[in-house]
Amino acid sequence: MSTYLINHLRIPGGVPTEESLRYLEQVEATTKAYGGKWLVLDAEVQIIEGSWEGSAVLIEFPDAETAKAWYNSAEYQAILPLRVNHTINDLILVDSVSPDFTVAGYAQKIRTLLGQ
Repeated sequence: MSTYLINHLRIPGGVPTEESLRYLEQVEATTKAYGGKWLVLDAEVQIIEGSWEGSAVLIEFPDAETAKAWYNSAEYQAILPLRVNHTINDLILVDSVSPDFTVAGYAQKIRTLLGQ
């Protein structure tokens, strides 16, 4: 089951620093050894509901353990300050749903847990 890293990224002042650009030049190589696949790196998100300041990054990993291993790797930790010292980020890991998942089935599961 795939795991996705989602980064809600904000760049103070809207213009990347030299350090941020160096991070971008190096980060992709750190994900490859862990099966990371870049799916989204968008500077301009399309807001259809609510509010969202900044951009979105989405990286797919084979599983959560591999995503955490990448994040904690010496190679990534060496460049991490180039990102965190120059941008504002909220990072989360989420697992994909199983192939037989349905939203209605999920609702029924909650009803069962609630005794309905």
